[in-house]
Amino acid sequence: MKVAFFSTKSYDKQSFNEFLPDHNHEFTYFEPKLDSNTAALAEGHDAICSFVNDHLDERVLTKLSEMGVKNVVLRCAGYNQVDLEKAEELGFKICRVPAYSPEAVAEHALALIMTLARKTHKAYNRVRENNYSLEGLTGFNINGKTTGVIGTGAIGKAFCKIMLGIGCEVIAYDIKENEELKELGVRYLPLDELLTQSDIISLHCPLNSDTYHLINKQRLAQMKGGVVLINTSRGALIESKAVIQALKTKKVGNLGIDVYEQEEDLFFQNRSEEILQDEDIARLMTFPNVLITGHQAFLTKEALSQISATTFRNLEELEAGAELTNEVKKNK
Repeated sequence: MKVAFFSTKSYDKQSFNEFLPDHNHEFTYFEPKLDSNTAALAEGHDAICSFVNDHLDERVLTKLSEMGVKNVVLRCAGYNQVDLEKAEELGFKICRVPAYSPEAVAEHALALIMTLARKTHKAYNRVRENNYSLEGLTGFNINGKTTGVIGTGAIGKAFCKIMLGIGCEVIAYDIKENEELKELGVRYLPLDELLTQSDIISLHCPLNSDTYHLINKQRLAQMKGGVVLINTSRGALIESKAVIQALKTKKVGNLGIDVYEQEEDLFFQNRSEEILQDEDIARLMTFPNVLITGHQAFLTKEALSQISATTFRNLEELEAGAELTNEVKKNK
């Protein structure tokens, strides 16, 4: 297949090029993200390969369909960026990477918690300036804290195991309970109870119509004062303006996010010479107890290798007309 590869970064090319010699596919790497203005780049290709902030809405899907492109391989787990109803109407075949390295994201969530707990980012900067004062660096133990995990799929499951290993009491909420986790000591509770009991809350659920702004003003009000809130899933799970207010009142004691609801025009780009126009993220960065990373939780060598391998397997199945292991459909 000839594949138009959008939102290309150097690490994408490196990981995918390692697999190319073993497969009969031709890749064209495009740096721009996929949207209605760049969809024309896919002309002459059999498939597109897209990432989390690429647009696969009605306009883009229609343009792709008019050019004869009907195969889409997502190199990510989430597919909230895809208009599945329109895709089905136009006859698209869409595959994703449902799991690449759950531990990569789970470990990044832990890294956010540990950094906030012990202020190592601040200590690092101080020491580099020859400042060895410990004033203002008092942290807190993670061991013994009650950790609430919202969503116990592959990533949430890995995170639960990590937090159990640290010595936390782990409680969870999911529409489907994991029996293995229950045997390990994880207690499933209704969401309202989890919010009121947790010292640390970590989000590991998908973004859909039911989970959009899952963490809003009302749910923040239910949480313990000084709660640690972590999001390595999808930005729009948290209502930004509501969490800013909760930080101001100290309802949220620490916030660690690797995703942001308006990240599309910010993340994955070097904007260090530009004036930041997004007032919400600018405000978030003024808080000393907020830690933001730029959607890097997935970014490990192991994860990139698995993403590439699964994507190539999806392409092979599409080309052969075989049953699609990782197909995404409207009713799934």
